[in-house]
Amino acid sequence: MQLYSTSLTKYERLKTVPVKVGNLIIGGDAPIRVQTMTTPDTMDTRATVEQSIRCIEAGAELIRITAPSKSEAENLLNIKNEIRKRGYQTPIVADIHFTPNAAEIAARIVEKVRVNPGNYVDKKKFQFLEYSDAEYHEEIQRIRDRFLPLVRICKEYGTAMRIGTNHGSLSDRIMSRYGDTPMGMVESAMEFLRIARDENYHQIVLSMKSSNPLVMVQAYRLLVHNMQEEFGILYPLHIGVTEAGDGEDGRIKSAIGIGTLLEDGIGDTIRVSLTEDPEFEIPVCQDIVARYTNGKGDDSIPPVEKIPYSPFEYKRRISIPQYNIGIPHPPVIIADFMQATVTKESLQSIGYQYQTTTDKWNIGDAAADYIYTAGKIPDFALPGTLKVICDHDAWEKLASTKTVSGEEKYFPLFTAANVLSAAGYSATMNFISLDTHRKESLDLISRFQNIPGPVLCLYSSAKHSVQDMRRFIMEMMNRSLLYPVILCVECSETTIDRQLIHFAVESGALLIDGMGDGLWLMNDPEKIVNKKVTGRTYLSAGNNQAFLNNTSFSILQAARTRISKTEYISCPSCGRTLFDLQETTAKIRSVTSHLKGLKIAVMGCIVNGPGEMADADFGYVGSGPGKITLYKGKEVMKRGVSSETAVNELINLLKENNEWIEPGEVAG
Repeated sequence: MQLYSTSLTKYERLKTVPVKVGNLIIGGDAPIRVQTMTTPDTMDTRATVEQSIRCIEAGAELIRITAPSKSEAENLLNIKNEIRKRGYQTPIVADIHFTPNAAEIAARIVEKVRVNPGNYVDKKKFQFLEYSDAEYHEEIQRIRDRFLPLVRICKEYGTAMRIGTNHGSLSDRIMSRYGDTPMGMVESAMEFLRIARDENYHQIVLSMKSSNPLVMVQAYRLLVHNMQEEFGILYPLHIGVTEAGDGEDGRIKSAIGIGTLLEDGIGDTIRVSLTEDPEFEIPVCQDIVARYTNGKGDDSIPPVEKIPYSPFEYKRRISIPQYNIGIPHPPVIIADFMQATVTKESLQSIGYQYQTTTDKWNIGDAAADYIYTAGKIPDFALPGTLKVICDHDAWEKLASTKTVSGEEKYFPLFTAANVLSAAGYSATMNFISLDTHRKESLDLISRFQNIPGPVLCLYSSAKHSVQDMRRFIMEMMNRSLLYPVILCVECSETTIDRQLIHFAVESGALLIDGMGDGLWLMNDPEKIVNKKVTGRTYLSAGNNQAFLNNTSFSILQAARTRISKTEYISCPSCGRTLFDLQETTAKIRSVTSHLKGLKIAVMGCIVNGPGEMADADFGYVGSGPGKITLYKGKEVMKRGVSSETAVNELINLLKENNEWIEPGEVAG
């Protein structure tokens, strides 16, 4: 195993211990399972049952239900009996946080219990406490004493267990030793796993969830590595990006995190956590899983002898910058106009607004950096910051490639066939399209030393393009070939959801590992058969260029490589939720979406509150019926705010911290 995967160049699922959950097998040779979680109050038996059935009929293979206290845990029996009475045998999972007694009740009723090591015994009070080694081990013994009864009940009743660590709910004890890190997440779960193993209990699934896909991916990889090193076996993994949000952003963020791990062969069951009705999560899960149902990967991709980066921490690949491409610049966006006409109106789709009265351009935060026009040359003056890539033949015919100021505006795109034989090059920057699956491409790169400013536009014709492009870039790193790399991803899927997933996985999996200085998405707009999907809150996209541009910026934001808009960390809701999350999230989004670079968390209860919003700048958390607590980072700023005025109070909090801009002031 290479650090955490069977192979980094060949898709193959990791072999995990099969775990029986009711009549369902997770791990082993079983397919990747999809699941979701109900949102009604668990004491509302009818509502929980009806929603569970809707989710089951949509394709959910497990149903998770929160049990925050003993009464909810006891009512799981009524819910289970009614679901079984209606003819459904789908396993039920009890979600437990602060109440071990509830877990012990639930373990006698349902097929699986989920516990969070960060708050099952340990408490999180956001206090930094110093622990001596002796005190630390005393706490572990206390955890053992409190956790053992649940382990023994599960063993007796044949109940499975998920040890589910969440990034934002690490205990103060773990934080004091490991900090807010993937290692802390892993060790938090490993403590509980060791206790279970000492009891010869192995019906265990683990998870490492975070709202930050980077942290989530690193934690899962590290967990796999540590399990293999310590135990020599791997337990099944449930994977997901927690609090992913809604609409396009929630799907893209989930696809990047989940897809990156599935590409590595990691993952036995998944959930896409969207702030939408749970039945809407299932088709997204199914679309992601569908990418990995064809067995083993492509033997034609050669292995890599040396891995030149750490998969457990983010570090962007070193490159020699060319103009604004490469370190230290954020990844650029190339808008594909190969099949579109370049007009002043069409440029609005990629973030450029032309004002006829002033004859000036307004440039948005999500404005593409380059456009590719193939053989077309625009017949009007383009915005000052927008650069053009065109085919080499068209570029050669230009009377001038420069603006009045003398700055180059047009740059040529070469193919592998004509790059070395070309009669002329740009003095500043030259784009070169290369298929990473062609064996000669690497050797070709070594001959670019006499070409001014080479920028590589990489794509792959391999069946598993992520593994192929990753292998190619790793070989570039091993050979010290420091040219900037544009990730070129083409999609032929016919639905918006599947295109979002394809683009997010194919590019996000590489961006997560620091590979990529730019993004160029391509598709055939005629192949998208459903441009409107019920239950989605996509960014406004009146045409295909807008769709690709929005998707590009959303991918870079989710991968934490370029921040261009407000990000919402919102939980998917459950029976603990104290207000209408979908309605509230939409309301907050409507008044704050113009703010650039802020992360705002919208959390339904204290369980998902200050912990899971650890990555956010500001937080809106349900603290009681009709009551909201507002946070700045992890610090409480306003308690007991009426839910009727809480959104306005959030705006006031932003103003008090100089983070508010009036909507009309942004464009200028």
